[in-house]
Amino acid sequence: MESIIILIFVVGYLSITLEHPLRLDKTVPSLIMASLIWGALAVGFTSGWFNIIDTHDFVFDFSSGGEDALHGFENNLLHHLGKTAEILIFLIGAMTIVEIIDLHRGFEVLKSAVKTRSKKKLLWIVGILGFVLSAIIDNLTATIVLVTLLRKLIHKKEDRIWYAALVVIAANAGGAWSPIGDVTTTMLWIANRVSAAGLIEFVVLPSIVCFVVPFWLASFLKPFKGNVEVETLEEDKITEKLLSSRTMLFLGLGMIVSVPIFKSFTHLPPYMGMMLALGVVWLVSEYIHPEEDFSKERRHLYSAHKALSRIEISSILFFLGILMAVAGLETLVYGVAENGDPVGTLRYLAEVLQAAIPNQDIVVLLLGILSAVIDNVPLVAASIGMYNAPTDAVLWHFIAYSAGTGGSMLIIGSAAGVAAMGMERIDFIWYLKKIAWLAFAGFIAGAGVFLLFERVIFHHL
Repeated sequence: MESIIILIFVVGYLSITLEHPLRLDKTVPSLIMASLIWGALAVGFTSGWFNIIDTHDFVFDFSSGGEDALHGFENNLLHHLGKTAEILIFLIGAMTIVEIIDLHRGFEVLKSAVKTRSKKKLLWIVGILGFVLSAIIDNLTATIVLVTLLRKLIHKKEDRIWYAALVVIAANAGGAWSPIGDVTTTMLWIANRVSAAGLIEFVVLPSIVCFVVPFWLASFLKPFKGNVEVETLEEDKITEKLLSSRTMLFLGLGMIVSVPIFKSFTHLPPYMGMMLALGVVWLVSEYIHPEEDFSKERRHLYSAHKALSRIEISSILFFLGILMAVAGLETLVYGVAENGDPVGTLRYLAEVLQAAIPNQDIVVLLLGILSAVIDNVPLVAASIGMYNAPTDAVLWHFIAYSAGTGGSMLIIGSAAGVAAMGMERIDFIWYLKKIAWLAFAGFIAGAGVFLLFERVIFHHL
């Protein structure tokens, strides 16, 4: 029965990885996989075929525990659902704030920062914007905003896809050092594996290196030599004249940034701070006047209700499915640790990896490279269940860096890459030939800087 549960996960995982060839939204296998895994867990547990383990390492055996064991199973399911819901509520809040800013055309303000015709200067301006923005509004949204901006600035697709591809690298590097910059760092932060201050302190420098190295190398390439015609269309001039654009941009970004501050003062989970942030932005959006002659009939165009209708619920449901599926594997007792205690499937996998590859840093580097091929969300979810290292241990910071930046090596390796691929129809093979080596150079350089500081200079554990 244990093998059936693992087989369900493997088949579901493969279906998610092959979503493009299968032409199947990855949310579908994600939800089916989670439901089947927990269904098999329930049947197997109540039939006495295997035991389950909770997050406090307490083992439940239905054959000897009866009703108490059944309550333990139900409580374990509720616990995992609660932890997953924390992440989902946080993401819904952040995504809604970003959509409210977009409705008020707040991101149009960023265009005023781009006035150069030099391709090399434009590369660095767009890259820095991507690196900084992704740390504030997350790497996926930052990529969408900047690719949209590039469409207004560069009208030749052959030139634009180079910039879009480099934006993916910058956005993933920028998201890796911020607790709100990437889904994986948010997961680690909410799971109390990293603190906001610790993540920034130890990962920001490697992330900067991961961003700077590929951009420095790219600046010598032919596509970034010479000048580009930066056109400002009449319609763009009109969109910049919304009265609320600047206010909503700075309010929205400011409230998102306030979430870690709220958590440090109150010690409440991050989703509470995000709920407050969304409430404040929503409140202001109800009373602000985007236009000179603002009428009630046009209010719905800028309302939070419209913003909520624009957020990607399919992505939220994908995270629900994948996180609950990984939680199911974490719950199933599969083997014993070196000390003889029963452990869940993921902890058992960690023991096997530790025996095969004694150096944990190499394991994490491989995880980063793997995240270019398969989704980094389940990889990080699995690592949270595999290891028991304390908060802000080097392991967690290195996982945040590797999983966050490793996905840049393939266009399908990150949410930012998939977004750019969809928006600009970037070819997988083109990206592999032209961009992968730049992303790999940045990834390895950043990892080298991280290990130099953590293992050689400061000797952290």
